[in-house]
Amino acid sequence: MILPLLPRLSLCAALVVALAGVAVPTARAEDAVRPGPAPAAEPMPKAVVELFTSQGCASCPPADALLGELARDPGIIPLTLAVDYWDYIGWKDTLAQHGHSQRQRAYADVRGDRKIYTPQMVVDGIQAAIGSDRPAVEKALVSAKAGGSAMTVPVSLAREGDDLVVDVRALPRAPGAEVWACPVIRSHTVAIGRGENGGRNVTYTNVVRGWVRVGTWDGDAERFKVPVNQLRLEGVNAVVVLLQSGTFAAPGPILGAATLPLN
Repeated sequence: MILPLLPRLSLCAALVVALAGVAVPTARAEDAVRPGPAPAAEPMPKAVVELFTSQGCASCPPADALLGELARDPGIIPLTLAVDYWDYIGWKDTLAQHGHSQRQRAYADVRGDRKIYTPQMVVDGIQAAIGSDRPAVEKALVSAKAGGSAMTVPVSLAREGDDLVVDVRALPRAPGAEVWACPVIRSHTVAIGRGENGGRNVTYTNVVRGWVRVGTWDGDAERFKVPVNQLRLEGVNAVVVLLQSGTFAAPGPILGAATLPLN
């Protein structure tokens, strides 16, 4: 399903709505500190795959299933970003957040193709594909990796008491980036009551429930701490941290990512 073009937002307005309609706190500023010795290297994920989907879109369930299949690859971090622009056609998406619609629009603006539709997968913040088209998604995964601008910075996560500790390794001459923590529900099944998917049970993978801006990164090794209670939204049982160049209103390549269970 293709969306009519949304009105462009100012930078400040886009950032506000991008925070997904949830009260989103910022990590404590005093917790951004230079780390001591770097932690042991962890296997880096090879890709982050964001799926823009809707319970009101008849074309989306195959893409939701494909994202679940991609999640079986330990090198892929999948994210479900439910959008709200199809809520008017008979069923209000129970997982949708307006900020996800704006994030999809921001990606389209940065790419310059202005293609906004569901289901759409975006790989590493740079390559878009029809989310139910397996060959197209596989091609996007290859193209994103070949570009060399994404997934180049190791990010590691750990629990330290009541805090989530985020370590970002150094990368000389790296572009500036923002660090975001996304509380997610690893698997969630919804019984859809009406609309194009009425009567279907659809399972969603790594459903994003909010965005916490952890801080900024300038290419040096950095450590951040986020109180875990800022991430414990209803149903959340894991967190995904993204290191992404650009801004939320004009997102660039995802430079690094990591995930950690919270239960």
